[in-house]
Amino acid sequence: MTAADALSPEYLAFWREYHLCTLTTLRPDGSPHVVPVGVTYDPAAGLARVITDKNSVKVRNVEASGPGGARVAVCQVHRGRWATLEGRAVVRTEPALIEDAVRRYAERYGRTPGPNPDRVLIEITVDRPLGRG
Repeated sequence: MTAADALSPEYLAFWREYHLCTLTTLRPDGSPHVVPVGVTYDPAAGLARVITDKNSVKVRNVEASGPGGARVAVCQVHRGRWATLEGRAVVRTEPALIEDAVRRYAERYGRTPGPNPDRVLIEITVDRPLGRG
């Protein structure tokens, strides 16, 4: 069963609405690093995506975990609704994947980010969806 099978239509709709999110990564000392981000969720693929600059702390934290990726969580909340997607994150640099992630971001957030030659993608393979949509 995929994560999408276990989620209600309301939960999935919540991930299509405009909400800022947080991304939690772990620093090398094990302490949490929490930052605001835009997130898109593709339940069919089981992927959450965050576009960011390659020089960000969140990217360094993910890369520090090695090729197997880093355990992370993205979360959003609005009044009594909340949703968290946990999974394993890796940094992707392939132009086609970044372009796809930018397109998805523009669909969810209603604006296309400006050009950034240092843009990368944090791709999260979701294995634990939580919340109440």
